[in-house]
Amino acid sequence: MITYNVTIETGTGLCAGTESNVFCTLIGEREKRHKASVNRWLHNELKRGTLKESMMMDLCSSVIVRMNCERNNSSIVFAKHLWKKDWFFGNQFLNGFNPVLIEKCNKIPPNFHVTDDMVRTSLRNSTLKQEIEVRSMFYVNYEILDGIPANVIEGVQQYTAAPICLLYRNEKNYMIPIAIQLKQTPGEDNPIFLPSDAEHDWMLAKMWVRSCDFQHFEMISHLLKTHLIAETFIMATLRQLPSVHSIYKLLAPHVKYTMHINTVARIKLIGNNGYISQMFGVKEDDFHLLCSKAFQRLTYRSLCLPENLKDRGVTELKGFVTGIVMYYYKEDSEIQDDSELQAWIKDLTEVGLEGIGDSEFPTSFHTRDDLCKFLTMIIFTCSAQHAALNNAQYDWGAWVPNSPCSMRKPPPTTKGIVTMEDIMESLPSLHQSCLQMAILWILNQKQWELRKLGNYNEKHFTEEKVKTIIGRFQDKLKEIADLVCDERDAKLLPRYDYLCPKNIENSITI
Repeated sequence: MITYNVTIETGTGLCAGTESNVFCTLIGEREKRHKASVNRWLHNELKRGTLKESMMMDLCSSVIVRMNCERNNSSIVFAKHLWKKDWFFGNQFLNGFNPVLIEKCNKIPPNFHVTDDMVRTSLRNSTLKQEIEVRSMFYVNYEILDGIPANVIEGVQQYTAAPICLLYRNEKNYMIPIAIQLKQTPGEDNPIFLPSDAEHDWMLAKMWVRSCDFQHFEMISHLLKTHLIAETFIMATLRQLPSVHSIYKLLAPHVKYTMHINTVARIKLIGNNGYISQMFGVKEDDFHLLCSKAFQRLTYRSLCLPENLKDRGVTELKGFVTGIVMYYYKEDSEIQDDSELQAWIKDLTEVGLEGIGDSEFPTSFHTRDDLCKFLTMIIFTCSAQHAALNNAQYDWGAWVPNSPCSMRKPPPTTKGIVTMEDIMESLPSLHQSCLQMAILWILNQKQWELRKLGNYNEKHFTEEKVKTIIGRFQDKLKEIADLVCDERDAKLLPRYDYLCPKNIENSITI
């Protein structure tokens, strides 16, 4: 047996290196050796500028070395292998494609009759009241899906639900589900499922939650709260702000291409006989009903970043916006006297957001701080917020059992009778599953003309002071990408890089 040292060197140019699995095959005179991995699973060992050696053995004294790469998407790998685990299920409410729905539980919802006896084992003999007091209880509630009619696909009735899921942050800091109710109205035909139930009962209950989460994510969190809400920003900007206005110049790169991609989506995805209607549990005619229901509940606060959020990247975005605003508006009175700016915010809220009740959206600006907060919300929604949602959907949704686009059997009404056959029959059909994987893959592709957050190629601003502010913002984003993201992601399995600046676009383009 002869030992060969295989040396692999990645280049130093832009885009050199790979995160894929790299395999080496020795081809000798007698036979071809099975391919062997030269980098460790889920470790980024062949990034740009890397020199790595690997030892391989073969019987032949003369061999040819063949290398090949296979794409490694750690989140998909994790979803495929770990989707049944409770901790993985809970983790997705924090780090998955819809991390905007989970709430701290200050009291158990009145229509959710979970008791201490039900969850005593999960809480390690503690009580619900005790865990609520120490802020360890959380929940997700899909009440907004209640009453939404279900779809019929190729003659097969689909089914929807409106679950409530109670989650507990345990001593290992894992977010684990401890009780699931699949419908809003309590009753004998609406049992509360528990981790202590039969394996298939608990598995199916979790799959129902994931299916509802997927539909909530696509229709509300993604479509409504990024794509559609961005249209109100765009139309008001085009109608009320001249192209020489400083706020127009600031917003232009962050609303570019969005109207185009939304038009395509209306035709191809959510229009009559669109792809979504061929796979989703929600009926095609009722997409608008669901979005309208969520729109009525939309608030300014829900789109703004929490005041106490200290994430470094968010702080830099707010600082960048503040720098621009403070340069052009020296006093608050200048904000109040800017008739074009005041017409813009009035058009945006009274026309674009017409019909929303007590939403707290401003209809005028009185201070520079008011303007900075609103502009930060717009840019964050059109860039980082959309990236966090859109860029994660293939990773967590491509393995269909982890996020079924629909369910083909009604929610179970009795415990102890669910079989694996029931679970398989509940999952989407082959056609639906293929559509789900294909569409998510397409939506996850980076654009050929990717404009990263902070890259302003159009150069709307000509003032040297403003150019300096932009340059400082770009430097900070690069620092975050090179230092914070890379160092942190190297320690995370699976990686969470959706909010790394190098993966955030200036605007919604896909």
